[in-house]
Amino acid sequence: MTHYNKLVRDKIPTFIQQEGNQPFVHIASGSELEEALLAKLDEEVREFKESKNPEELVDILEVVYRLAHCQYLTKEELENLRREKEEQKGAFYQGIILERVK
Repeated sequence: MTHYNKLVRDKIPTFIQQEGNQPFVHIASGSELEEALLAKLDEEVREFKESKNPEELVDILEVVYRLAHCQYLTKEELENLRREKEEQKGAFYQGIILERVK
């Protein structure tokens, strides 16, 4: 038996069953869910940094959307906040590296 104790996508237990294995799961909520999402975010960022695979960016985005949901924000509200911050402070399009301030 392999132990994972980590957040997985909703359909993963079904895929495991289809392979003839028995998944043991529980549903996280509240602080357990938020902690699991933060751990998953770290995992997905690490995987993207190692692989540069765009699918890992999709996983990061999915986790960010769920974290926003935990903060009672919709995808649209999150995007509006992103746009507001872009208008106020810019984005990262130019690749500006701040070396120092005198």
